[in-house]
Amino acid sequence: MLRSNRDKQQHYELVSIEDLVPADHLLRKIETYIDFSFIDEKVRHLYSQDNGRPAIDPLVLFKMIFLGYFYGIRSERQLEREIQTNLAYRWFLGLGLMERVPDHTTISWNRRTRFKDTSIFQDIFDEIVLQAVSHRMVGGRVLISDSTHVKANANKHKYTKEHVQQNTRDYVEELNAAIEADRKAHEKKPLKPREEVNEDKEVKVSTTDPDSGYMIRDGKPEGFFYLDHRTVDVKYNLITDVFVTAGNVHDSVPYLSRLDRQRERFGFAVEAVALDSGYLTAPICKGLETRKIFGVIAHRRFHSKQGLFHKWEFTYDAERNVYLCPQKQELPYKTTDRKGYQHYASDPKQCATCPMVEKCTHSRNKRKVVTRHVWEASKEQVRMNRLSKSGKQLYRKRKETIERSFADAKELHGFRYCRLRGLQNATEQALMTATVQNMKKIALQLERRASKG
Repeated sequence: MLRSNRDKQQHYELVSIEDLVPADHLLRKIETYIDFSFIDEKVRHLYSQDNGRPAIDPLVLFKMIFLGYFYGIRSERQLEREIQTNLAYRWFLGLGLMERVPDHTTISWNRRTRFKDTSIFQDIFDEIVLQAVSHRMVGGRVLISDSTHVKANANKHKYTKEHVQQNTRDYVEELNAAIEADRKAHEKKPLKPREEVNEDKEVKVSTTDPDSGYMIRDGKPEGFFYLDHRTVDVKYNLITDVFVTAGNVHDSVPYLSRLDRQRERFGFAVEAVALDSGYLTAPICKGLETRKIFGVIAHRRFHSKQGLFHKWEFTYDAERNVYLCPQKQELPYKTTDRKGYQHYASDPKQCATCPMVEKCTHSRNKRKVVTRHVWEASKEQVRMNRLSKSGKQLYRKRKETIERSFADAKELHGFRYCRLRGLQNATEQALMTATVQNMKKIALQLERRASKG
């Protein structure tokens, strides 16, 4: 006979929330293997010790934040509702079955006031990385970096056009010294000092989220975005650095400074790095050489003017410091400009009678000029690294490390779009997403170790 179960909804039962959460639940593993005791120490100075109403336990507050990122719950209001009905979430937070869930406005209020302009989210990310280091899950020897675009919470049709200063390069002094030394070695007069002119360019600035940047890249969507510059360690694919910029900032701009931060903060002895083609610049290649790091950077294809010889068809003779054109004519050194490029120019008289001149240059005086950066040797070394056996093996790891890390963040943790507006909020989202990704990897790996032991 058929029976209805509706009456059971009104029954009282004596249960334990501990018994209702599955033994193999992810949150049980997180609670077992991640040490959250540091959170109280990090935020204690942000709370008043002798006045005001009793505050919600900071550990409960941050665990609520972690839950939102663990399960890709984008709305804090929805997060409150999910905790209200999910027994595993209640268990993780230490809340009883009938205990009131902290209001969602508590999270937003703390973000806007107590945690504003602090480094608390960066500190939490760093502490989880240090825990991974203590468990020997981060080697710090081989790192892979890349960036991904995250759509800003802004309408791409609502903007103003403004003139902004170009990004200040942190290698200008080093480059100027290299230029001066190169000109001296070639017995050229030093360049006359000139007043520094701040170059600017016209950009689209969102009226909704001015901190975001208008991004235009081949094969990428067009609009206002942020860029998450991320670094992972090859050993267990743990994320070791996260840095957010506007979407119109070049990948190479923050790279060396973020690499140095990891070496200083975590004591990494970096031996090798693998990077995408966007990082193939002379300053980065020189920076890796200076730091004695084996760099592998993808090849970047340059398209020459239609019908003309490619630059690689001109051979550089290092002993004589000349370039040889495809017709074996010499292009001797002429000068070094302010941007660090050496100029090698042909003899117009020889070029005028050359049968290949139309494929070599379109200049009126029939002179072919080939440029070479003062740090070009460092760039060539990186190219050789890429073609070596170890370089090829290292670069192949990108798809299973950094690209996998970005894919997990977007598919599982809601990182395709910015939840809130502003660079600070975008940075918080990037850091917390990376933090929960690291927590999951640490907990699952330690669980495997425990089962084998």
